[in-house]
Parts: sequence; C-alpha cells; structure tokens
Amino acid sequence: MDQISFPEGFLWGAATAAFQVEGSTTADGRTDSIWDAFCRLPGAIVGGHTGEPAADHYRRVEQDVKLMVDLGLQAYRFSIAWPRVRPDGGEVNQAGLDFYGRLVDTLLANGIKPWVTLYHWDLPQALEDKGGWAERDTAYRFADYATTVVESLGDRVTSWTTLNEPWCSSFLGYAAGVHAPGRREPKAALAAVHHLLLGHGLATSAIRAVQPTAEVGITLNLYPVFAADPSNPSDVDAARRLDAMQNRIFLDPVLRGSYPADVVEDFEEYDFLGNVREGDLEIISAPLDMLGVNYYTEYNVSSVADGEGPPPRNGRRQSGSPWVGLGDLSFPGRDLPRTDMDWEVQPVGLTKVLRRLHDEYPRLPLYITENGAAYRDEFDGDGGVHDAERLGFIDGHLRAAHAAISEGVDLRGYFCWSLLDNFEWAEGYAKRFGIVHVDYETQVRTPKASAHWYAKVTRDNALAATGGQ
Repeated sequence: MDQISFPEGFLWGAATAAFQVEGSTTADGRTDSIWDAFCRLPGAIVGGHTGEPAADHYRRVEQDVKLMVDLGLQAYRFSIAWPRVRPDGGEVNQAGLDFYGRLVDTLLANGIKPWVTLYHWDLPQALEDKGGWAERDTAYRFADYATTVVESLGDRVTSWTTLNEPWCSSFLGYAAGVHAPGRREPKAALAAVHHLLLGHGLATSAIRAVQPTAEVGITLNLYPVFAADPSNPSDVDAARRLDAMQNRIFLDPVLRGSYPADVVEDFEEYDFLGNVREGDLEIISAPLDMLGVNYYTEYNVSSVADGEGPPPRNGRRQSGSPWVGLGDLSFPGRDLPRTDMDWEVQPVGLTKVLRRLHDEYPRLPLYITENGAAYRDEFDGDGGVHDAERLGFIDGHLRAAHAAISEGVDLRGYFCWSLLDNFEWAEGYAKRFGIVHVDYETQVRTPKASAHWYAKVTRDNALAATGGQ
C-alpha cells in the first residue's frame, strides 16, 4: 500500500477562536471580554500585545474562506464572541449576529461546513465584574446567550460545541492567574469548574429546545498522565491527582453523571461539593452527540519540585500554579523533541487518549478538534515558509489518530490548530501555530509548506505510507 486511508466521510477541517483572530475589538457594538481587560494588565501578555488587530479576520472573512477552499477544507471550526452577540452579557446586538451570519453563509456557499464553538474563553467583562464563572448565575447567562446564537444561526449550522477546554478557563484563569481573568483563587477555580459544566448542560438543553436535530458536544483538552518514578508512591499519587483535575473532573460528570470520589476527597478543603445542587449533575450529563478532543502533549509528573518555581517568560509576570492542592510539582523532561511552546512531541499520546475514551467511557463519536504546534517560522529565499517541523508534527499525530481508528475507535474528523497565525493568549504574538503565516503589519497571508501538504491529505483522505513531506 502506498497510502494510509481514512474512513469514507472522515471530516477534515481547521480551527480558530474569535479573540485570537478577529480583531476589531470595538467594532459594531462589541464590548470588552475578560481578555480585553486582561491584556491591559502590566506584564500579563508577552510584549504587551492585545487582541487588536489579531489576524483581522473580522474584516477579511471572504479572503480567509477562499484560503480554506484552496486548502480543501471540508469544515471550519470557529467560535462566537459572546461580547459581540450580547455585549456586557446583556441585550442582543444584531450587528454582532449579522457578522456570524455572513461568515456562515460564505462558508456554506463554498461547500464548507460551519462548526461553531459557543465559548472559547471570551466571557463579557461585565459578567466577570459580577464574579464570573465563580458565580452560578453565569451558567444561566451562558444558556441565554446560547439560545440567542442558535435562534439566529440554527437554520444553517448543525454542529455545536458548548465549551472549549473548560480546564483552561477554570484553572488557568482562576487559580494560576496566567489567563484571563487573572485570578489566583483556588476555591473560585473549583467553583468555576462546576459552573462551566453547569453552563454546558444548560446550553445543551437550550440548543436542543431551539434545534432538536442539532449535533451537540463539548471539547476537552485531554492528556495522558504518568508518574515520573512509578516506584515512588508520591509520584504515583501526584499523577493520580493530576489526572483527576485535568481529565476526570470533566469527563466523569459529562459522560457518567458524577464527580469521581477521589476528586471530591481531594478538594474537600475547598468545599467543592458546596457548589453542587440537586439536579445539577443530571443537567451536566445530558446526552451528547459527540466529544471533541484537543491534544498537544503528555504529562510526566514528579512530586519533587525543581526548586526554582515558575520562571518568568519574556518579561511576563510570574504565574501561580493551576494544580490546586498539589503543591510544587515538576515535569521531568524526556528525550523527546519539543515545540516552541516547550511542549514535548509525543504522538502516541493521542492514540492513548482516544483509546482511553473508547475503553473507559460511554462511547460517543469523537473528533480531534485541535491538534498542532508552534514553531519559529522563517521565510526562505523563495518567499515560502518551509515549516518541516510542523508538517512532521501533524503527520505524526494523524498517524496516531489512524492507529486508534484501526483499533476500533469511532473517530470521525480532524481539525488542525490553527488555520492562521494568531494571538496566542498570554504569549501574545510571540508563538505561531498557523499553517498559514500572517504578517501582522500587512495582514498578508502566506500558506506554509504544512498547509500545502495538508491540502493534499484532505483531498486524498489519506497519508503517504512512509510519512513526512
């Protein structure tokens, strides 16, 4: 065989997020999100960057959809900016809805499936001023917002993701303080976990009330977690607790209708169960049609701290720890290549994640909704970006995905992260994940070698048997 073929109908796409690509942060009635406010904090973002102009996607939709066509994409995963649609969490803003209507219409006119994420971290700042996700009411405001979006777009959009990576929203935003809203309050972070999941469940019901035939899911960032020294009980317990708060605290309530017993015990001092009311878990575990998996790396964890604490990055303020109650941990490096985010490259971890879902949880159709890598791209003499490392990263992970399919996993699609270079959250514009290069001064788009390679994969529905370029 000279090709590794994917199942017929396998969905090929690419993904972005509103705050990372849109720019136009004050256009047409949009108000501040928590990320707009966070960007103004001294030292919060590398280089002091903001979400303006990002990749100027708000004003360049037609150009960017043409890029998608050229790349053979069958689907585009994008998020809706809550502050555009219901500014300050309040009344509906028709101009904001109209933008997404134009985007959806342009995609459909070009044969590309719109795949909508309702929440990719851009909570209206006015709701954060009232307590944000640490307050139960935010979950109900999210359901209201979801209803507004589905009433507007549900005649054309059939696939909906409620939340993207609630782990980041809760633990990075409310415990570590390295993401918006920049709080370092462990108890608030755990309240945010539950209220985000409650918001997911309420939004799932809201979507189905408007569009009964909708395909609804949630996207989680999942990681294999290993003890650096399996013979050390402290390392083994650190790995268990890390797996609990990274993976199982989200998977179990959504797919099993309960929080794991060890999670409840681990977080007893933070009154985690005090956030849970009768009927909440039934709402959270409403049946889903799919599960989105974001995968980037593995965690090899040691209970022995490295003694240096979290290092400052490029002048950015130090973060706290997202690992609530775990104290100082370290992640010993292995003999593996690393991305520009300093993440180990370990494609087999994706196979492990997919197999775990298949073997341990109620089975759902799975989609890889994010997978990609940041590298230091440079133009070559021919004016192109020959990003062999990124191409190899995606190729290796697609082979890992295919291995899972071969072992019986019901994986139905893959979305590369990211379509465009963009605002990489706390890293500002210092890291590039895109398969399309963006010159932030001119907004010129240049497909990288990985983009041309990916276009061939999407059209062939297959990888070359030997891999690489």
